[in-house]
Amino acid sequence: MAERSFKAEVEHLRKGAGETFTGEGILAITKALLENGVGYVGGYQGAPISHLMDVLADAQDLMGELGVRFEANASEAAAAAMLAASVHYPIRGAVTFKGPVGVNVASDALANLSSSGVTGGALIIVGEDYGEGSSIMQERSHGFAMKSQFWLLDPRPNLPSITKAVKDGFELSEASNTPVMLMVRIRSCHVTGSFQTRDNVPPPLSVRDALSAPRSDFNRVVLPPMSYLHEQDKVQNRWPAAERFIVDHGLNEFFGPRDAPVGIVVQGGMYNGVIRALQRLGLADTAGQSDIPIYVLNVTYPLVRDEFEQFCKGKNDLLIVEEGQPDHIEQQLGSYLFKARSDIRLSGKDVLPMAGEYTGQVMLDGVTGFLKKAAPDMLPSIVRAPNAPASDIPDLSKTVPIRPPGFCTGCPERPIFAAMKLTEQELGKHQISGDIGCHLFASLPPFEIGGATMGYGLGPASNAAFDGGGEKRAISILGDGGFWHNGLSSSIGNMVFNRSDSVAVIVDNYYSAATGGQDLPSSRAKNATKATGHPITKALEGVGVEWIRQVDHTYDVGRMRSVLREALTTDYDGPKVIVASSECMLNRQRREKPQRAKAIKEGRRVDIPRFGVDADVCTGDHACIRLSGCPSLSLKRLDDPLRDDPVAHIDQTCVGCGNCGEVADAAVLCPSFYRADVVHNPGRVEITLNRVRSNIINWFQTRRDARRLRLEDVS
Repeated sequence: MAERSFKAEVEHLRKGAGETFTGEGILAITKALLENGVGYVGGYQGAPISHLMDVLADAQDLMGELGVRFEANASEAAAAAMLAASVHYPIRGAVTFKGPVGVNVASDALANLSSSGVTGGALIIVGEDYGEGSSIMQERSHGFAMKSQFWLLDPRPNLPSITKAVKDGFELSEASNTPVMLMVRIRSCHVTGSFQTRDNVPPPLSVRDALSAPRSDFNRVVLPPMSYLHEQDKVQNRWPAAERFIVDHGLNEFFGPRDAPVGIVVQGGMYNGVIRALQRLGLADTAGQSDIPIYVLNVTYPLVRDEFEQFCKGKNDLLIVEEGQPDHIEQQLGSYLFKARSDIRLSGKDVLPMAGEYTGQVMLDGVTGFLKKAAPDMLPSIVRAPNAPASDIPDLSKTVPIRPPGFCTGCPERPIFAAMKLTEQELGKHQISGDIGCHLFASLPPFEIGGATMGYGLGPASNAAFDGGGEKRAISILGDGGFWHNGLSSSIGNMVFNRSDSVAVIVDNYYSAATGGQDLPSSRAKNATKATGHPITKALEGVGVEWIRQVDHTYDVGRMRSVLREALTTDYDGPKVIVASSECMLNRQRREKPQRAKAIKEGRRVDIPRFGVDADVCTGDHACIRLSGCPSLSLKRLDDPLRDDPVAHIDQTCVGCGNCGEVADAAVLCPSFYRADVVHNPGRVEITLNRVRSNIINWFQTRRDARRLRLEDVS
């Protein structure tokens, strides 16, 4: 069950020539692929392009009609390798994944693909996950394009530019026999707008047809001596062909006056930020007409030297707007100016931050700083003044507390780490490594379990140095998504082969939950186009793991603690793997809430569990919160002058998972938690019993209140 369904929006992908498409960037990219005769598409989900994979999955019927093959690949490496179909065959192919981590995983295939060269257009759509909304290390994909010499597009973030970039990318790839990377930032993925559509085009040669006439060419194989010739071909033929295509087809854009003493060179993806900064300074209007010349690099690699030098004519100062580091573009353009013995003064990372996201305010400050040095007369007088007021946006970083990510309410992974915390209290602290996925949140308070992650599916491999054993066994965490992505071979296979004495916990929540809830081979749900229902335990047995424990209800904290204790204390010398399985609560709620609402509307009986805390029993030590960390478990002050400390309280966001009570029971805390079932559309017997119970309770309460009043009168 994906995080979001695009079934309704997918119908817009059928629009033909002359119609107007309105929607999100990811939908526009899919439409552009179909308009440009793509023959096959694939990829691996990950922010900010997870939804692109969801769109492609929902559009399989339409793609099938056109003869387009869709593959939900096992990893980014598998997706990149899929582009091998375009090496020998004139078939356009496109794959998508997040960058740079996806590019890291895919780098081997991408390097070989770039060396071989392509016949059909090969497009890699990378979701650049950079900035404060990112979930990964802060790196850029630009360096990979330079390393392997595939071309990098970074279009302006509007739908006409994005869809044009898809067309340009395929054509550039074919013109230069080189794969092309199309980079889209999170704003581009989710920007809304419209563009004029064209008819969808079936691929001239489908992958099915290609099987009828197989092709091969030894010259494309990356082996000596051909690999040496590939490098020469890149420099002598492919690169010049790419530059010619970029210039002849106007892939880069120029805005503003031709002649001016200053100019701005900007990545296409940063154009909106630059034009907004100029608008705020009164140097551009709402239509984007700028008083300052702007050279927009919709192609950020390769840079075209002649085009850049033409833009530089008549200018004294240039500002390079390049988000992130290293400053690849600024260094290259600076090299061009140096070799041309130019007197132009180059600014960039001296007025803009070397690292970090270029927000609206950052961009405004950087452009203002540049113009104060290079062309102060162009600035409004209030900005030009030496004592001009600083930004009126206050710095809240010192006063607003950080909000680190955490488990969702009712998450089945929370009790796993509560059990590990209880096990630590009994057996002491252990060496624990994490993995990519929701379970990595356990490294944060209140659990603070694990302190390292080396990559998707590499949790157990991260502990390989400790596999030889010691006084305490090492523990590693691995999610079901990471297990099928890379973990089965790189982590579990590594443990078996090296006779590891460590413990691995595989968190199985039935989906690739952290990337949006996509199905996996071990998913329980039936999938019409994919093979699901393959247990993780069977795969573990297949690679030689002998000590396996399956826990089918992670909310049973006592059971989880017992299994962990067994794994850490058993005499068995070999890899020990615990598969902890319970459905992702977010996906479960997405499925059950509509079903429950429909049942209630139809008058059927539905009971919904809710949990609460008896304030009279709660001791107020808050140990339950420290061992649970559930967002719905908070504090409440009592109107009791004899009790100063707030008591635990469960708010209305509770989903009834019962973890709080299980933790309290396993840790032998105060028995203050209770469960109450909210019954919708109760039967006659239940209504009658409820009335009887209410009457009895009211009678006792009235009797108690009367006795209290009599005692007060006597006193």
